[in-house]
Amino acid sequence: MARRRKTPFVAIVISVLAIAYFLFGGAIEKQNPFDDKSPAVTDESAMTVQFLDVGQGDATFITLPDGKTVLIDAANPGDGDELVKYLNKKAVEKIDYLVATHPHADHIGGMKEVIEGFSIGQIFAPKVATQDLPTSKTYENFLNAVKDKGLKLTRAQGGNILFEGEGYKAECLSPLYDEAEGLNNYSVVIKLHHGEDKFLFMGDAEEIAEKQILNGGLNPECDVLKCGHHGSSSSGAAEFLKAASPKFAVISCGADNSYGHPHKETLEAFENLEGFEKLYRTDKDKTVTAVSDGKGSIRFSVGGDSVVQGE
Repeated sequence: MARRRKTPFVAIVISVLAIAYFLFGGAIEKQNPFDDKSPAVTDESAMTVQFLDVGQGDATFITLPDGKTVLIDAANPGDGDELVKYLNKKAVEKIDYLVATHPHADHIGGMKEVIEGFSIGQIFAPKVATQDLPTSKTYENFLNAVKDKGLKLTRAQGGNILFEGEGYKAECLSPLYDEAEGLNNYSVVIKLHHGEDKFLFMGDAEEIAEKQILNGGLNPECDVLKCGHHGSSSSGAAEFLKAASPKFAVISCGADNSYGHPHKETLEAFENLEGFEKLYRTDKDKTVTAVSDGKGSIRFSVGGDSVVQGE
């Protein structure tokens, strides 16, 4: 009897599982993408956070007080080359800390090009349970890029410090458990302390993960909140927002996106939040830049060209 050939789906599953085991086993014509209009940094101890306008996706670039760099997510498939060009324009030679919050394509789409294009320090990612591992080509490309460069993934788990230096510390608040309900809730949630200033980056974490953070005794209090899941009503529950108590928030979403992000419920939640000052949106404000002096003063500027993928 002739042997049945394995389907492409099975082959992809086997490939992804094998690569993931290796990595964790030890542990339109487009415009120039992000026109840099950030405020000038004159304080050598300042930290700059750029919430990049990448359409319906996510990418945040951070320059720490000591000059080290952080990239949280890398936009959509097809945006990697433009992201690399932008970072080259800023004379970036190394990404000291690269974070893939979770394996959805609008967050890891450009990871392959970033990993190939720069010297990379550490790469943080959640360890996804075997049954939840995606079989997408985008995820496979990410894992292969890590492997081909001889790198390893460092597991990001709630309750741990991911990295720290003089005057700053990156605390991981989630995921807290080995399994999550949906890939969004595997999202790496990072609270970045810079002196007195605190930034909270939510990835696509939803209300389930928010409750786990609160129930786990972790403190989400922050000055600037990078909203979860592009401003979807599945994130930003009233209880969590009250505990986080941000003065400012940023939503990364594409103009007229098919998901309707940000949702009306999310916008109303911020309107009703005590002490809240201003909400920024990349679909309206383009790239949003925050400069923190670590002393309770955070300056914002907006502006910059888009890299918008088709919906």
